[in-house]
Amino acid sequence: MDRARVKCDVPTAALVSFRLGGSDGVSIEAEKWSGALRQLGWRVVTVAGSGPVDTRLDGLAMDAPAPPSRGELVDALAPADLVVVENLCSLPLNPPAAALVATVCAGRPAVLHHHDLPWQRPHLAHLPPPPDDPSWAHVTINELSRRQLALRGIIATTIYNSFDPDPVTADGEGVREGVRVRVGVRQALGVPRQARLLLQPTRALARKNVAGGLALAAAVGGTYWLLGPAEDGYGPELDRLVARARCPVLLGAGAGRGGGGGRGGGGGGGGADAGKVTLPVADAYAACDAVLLPSTWEGFGNPSVESATYRRPLAIGPYPVAAELAVFGFRWFDIAEPAPLAAWLDDPDTELLDHNQRIAREHFNLADLPGRLAAVIEGLPAHFD
Repeated sequence: MDRARVKCDVPTAALVSFRLGGSDGVSIEAEKWSGALRQLGWRVVTVAGSGPVDTRLDGLAMDAPAPPSRGELVDALAPADLVVVENLCSLPLNPPAAALVATVCAGRPAVLHHHDLPWQRPHLAHLPPPPDDPSWAHVTINELSRRQLALRGIIATTIYNSFDPDPVTADGEGVREGVRVRVGVRQALGVPRQARLLLQPTRALARKNVAGGLALAAAVGGTYWLLGPAEDGYGPELDRLVARARCPVLLGAGAGRGGGGGRGGGGGGGGADAGKVTLPVADAYAACDAVLLPSTWEGFGNPSVESATYRRPLAIGPYPVAAELAVFGFRWFDIAEPAPLAAWLDDPDTELLDHNQRIAREHFNLADLPGRLAAVIEGLPAHFD
């Protein structure tokens, strides 16, 4: 097949990653890219080591003992006119699989979508940058990563994560009128109507700074709700933090409760399917009074913008990319200074919510993603008709 010029009625794009279809940030953004590609006229197939995908190759998973065979990967990507590699070649969590993907994609149109880079994780900082090829385009989710790649001789384009500026809950309620879902979720969780419920919509990992979220929730007299599971062996530390918590604690999407001496059991830390949360995130946002993102590192940190689209105040930690996003004009609270958030909760100012939602709509709008992605694809050496 002559890949200098690809002609077909409906071109096919293959999204490839460690895992897809979950609630982790890479899966969420990959699904948005899939939707954008379909709007641009592409057929999309998914290939990953785990998750509800079209082709599952166990050897692509993060913890796989061996990569898939070359033949398996070649067959999985055979229908693709374009390959989109979601973080698999960015963060070396399965180096043999990443090397195989790079080899199979050499000389064919591909977009490497970088959510994380090796040197952004201390234990991986000694590893080399992602692979490169004249037939590929590189896309980062922040300017920090784009600049860091440029210093290593790799030219990339930044496409920030994108969001629906007017999200709805699972039953179709808008964020302004979503009272029914808010009341129902809080009742299911056992949270009184007037109680302050502070949501940390992340997984439990060291860099997510659960301790910081717990401290702020306690300082403002609220209930702390960690939506995602513990991963990477963080469960025992999460148990210790919850046991010492000075506020009520909710873990996961169930009604498990802890704090002041016990860990809630409903949907918490060590679920069998890490990354899967049964409660729609929109309903969790509807139920909460404020959002916490105390992380010390995020490649993007979706709650930074999601909180704006769901019209909730955000208390955020000082991770580097947060400073980059703050330049757009968001008005956030400091995770280390509880008094301003407590005062806002005492007397909510909807102008702050209006302002943040406007910023999200103007700069991070999901409706703009197809055009941004089209510009990257049009810049590839191959031309798609």
